[in-house]
Amino acid sequence: MTLAKYIKVFDIGLQNTFVYRWNFLLRSVFGIVPLIGAVFFWKAIFQSKGGGISGYDYSSMIFYLMITVFLENLITPTEDEWQIAAEIRDGKISSYLTKPMNYLGYRIVLFLSYRLLYITVVLVPIIVLAWIFRDHLRMPEHAITWLAFALSTAMAAFLQFFIAYALAMIAFWVLEISTIVFILYSFEFFLSGHVFPLDVMPAWLQGFIHWSPFTYELFFPAQVFMERVQGAALAEGLAIEAGWLLLAWLCARTLWTKGVRKYQAVGG
Repeated sequence: MTLAKYIKVFDIGLQNTFVYRWNFLLRSVFGIVPLIGAVFFWKAIFQSKGGGISGYDYSSMIFYLMITVFLENLITPTEDEWQIAAEIRDGKISSYLTKPMNYLGYRIVLFLSYRLLYITVVLVPIIVLAWIFRDHLRMPEHAITWLAFALSTAMAAFLQFFIAYALAMIAFWVLEISTIVFILYSFEFFLSGHVFPLDVMPAWLQGFIHWSPFTYELFFPAQVFMERVQGAALAEGLAIEAGWLLLAWLCARTLWTKGVRKYQAVGG
């Protein structure tokens, strides 16, 4: 019976997404447009430099950008924190507190439904781009890489989700969380590897990058797929990522528990 409830939630999530289907479709498809600009940007850089950058040549940089676009559409939450914060701010969260359903589980199922639709919609454009840049793509040679990539990608997805969920919980105490979200996501966009691979950063920043949670949201899974991290370094990276995932989950659960207590006390 419990499973049936969450299956229904998953179905509702799919239906809700298609209420504004044209907005969803256009946003999904055109979300990969920045990749085109990035390709020309890095082409100009490599042509002017006339050599590699931190172990990357033009082909490996294009390969990295393709992987990050795929991962971003596959695992990155879309407005989850805004939706949750709005439900708290508008008092809609009360209806969930009276239902025999775990709210975190409910949001996870919705998150999974959204991501399934996003990757389904953008898969065709990504395949087209992969064909265009096929000379630059190199699939992993070792079976263990595929397993490590799947594991790191799954952990990256839930790490991003729990961070977004924890941010939304701040709405129990702060009426408007947009400034907080903007500040955190500004760092996240830069430090997760959206703009460029993090190992091109200066050596004095590599220690921070290695232990930063943002690194494991996007950059690390991409590095795993490119087989740029293997052996002991791969095991250590997966362990660090698992540690951040556990911490993010605990933070999300703790903020929810404390937030609901405050919410019930204020609401009577």
